[in-house]
Amino acid sequence: MITRKDLNGVIDHMENVANDSGIPRNIRKSVSDAKDRLTNGGQDVDLTSAIYTLDECLNDINMPFHVRPELMEIISQLERIKEDAK
Repeated sequence: MITRKDLNGVIDHMENVANDSGIPRNIRKSVSDAKDRLTNGGQDVDLTSAIYTLDECLNDINMPFHVRPELMEIISQLERIKEDAK
């Protein structure tokens, strides 16, 4: 089972990206939506959906170059948590 403690660092990183006004609004919204899937009030954490949402952002034509590595790191951390939970 995945706990909030497992996700704290990743969620903080996602909040930083979602609150960065230098990132296009649609990308910030997608990151925020993915974060919400991880913090949905105690229900099951939907890692797969969050990873998929972030992965789609990587293909966005408006993606700033400096944000792509951050999103890739977040995805990597989420995948690691997902594998550890198995």
